[in-house]
Amino acid sequence: MKFGPVPVRDAIGAILAHSYPTRAVSDVDLSKGTILGPEHIAALIEDGAEQVVVAVLGDGDLHEDAAAHLLADALVPEEAAALRRTDARTGRVNVYAQTVGVVRIDAHAITLANSVNPMITVATLDDFARLKANRMVATIKIISYGVPEGDVMRAAEHMRGAIQVAEPQFHSASLVETAVPGQVFGEKGRKSLAMRVQRMGMDLQGEIRVPHEVDALAQALRDAQGDVLFILTGSATSDINDVAPMAVRAAGGEVHHYGIPADPGNLLFLGQLGAKPVIGLPGCARSPALNGADWVMERVLCGINLDAADIAAMGVGGLLKEIPTRPRPRRSAEG
Repeated sequence: MKFGPVPVRDAIGAILAHSYPTRAVSDVDLSKGTILGPEHIAALIEDGAEQVVVAVLGDGDLHEDAAAHLLADALVPEEAAALRRTDARTGRVNVYAQTVGVVRIDAHAITLANSVNPMITVATLDDFARLKANRMVATIKIISYGVPEGDVMRAAEHMRGAIQVAEPQFHSASLVETAVPGQVFGEKGRKSLAMRVQRMGMDLQGEIRVPHEVDALAQALRDAQGDVLFILTGSATSDINDVAPMAVRAAGGEVHHYGIPADPGNLLFLGQLGAKPVIGLPGCARSPALNGADWVMERVLCGINLDAADIAAMGVGGLLKEIPTRPRPRRSAEG
């Protein structure tokens, strides 16, 4: 592609690089990106212009819109029902979610696509970002007015299928809360969890409250009707052999993992009771603020299996904003 000033009379068929506010002919569009035809040239001449800055595509170049459209075809094929994309305009295509869930981004593929030519760019949400309908997931932008077709094809091959959406796989959830002697059950935890599961398209079923004892909690877990089981204890779970994990095992289930490298949210455990995932929530889940439990919960609800490596990887970026009501906030020895 060639770029620079040319005599106005030689600019037919070129792409106008900068908007030109004509004084003489107000009804002729001379905005940037316009492909100049005879009416544009006449307006420029009538306005007294002698030169104009343009871009001229060379052999083998694709116009910015054609390039963006081709990349969008690779990134979001038409059969990707969970995503929609806009038409290409000024070298840009935006991609939006059409459902709730979490997005899966192949970061290596996106990096390779962005490495082909600096004029070819795609920006996305983080891997595992939570989605709602009409949230923007990605934007493709061709920076220049045209790029070599070969580069576009290479970038398209890298980014093919690099965005996927994991949708919720369960319909309902149950919350079992415990209280230690003398403790009063509050509503904050239930309200916060209800908000979290509802934004994933699920319902939180009836109220289950029991003493903070292994047998009582185990029976409540067996009786709970939800597809996913959440436990919120009156006393924090401090070990994999504490009351709540022990109750899961006593109910006939198993505990896969205790503790996550996200703060707030460290004191979380994951387990299974039959076909039902079990999530032992940390106390910070009573707050609607983002915490590590959100990351685990959203992935589990969307059917994504979490192993020890997945949980370990949460540490980078896992230092989250402190919750003001936290009983023991983190701080230095100096305060």
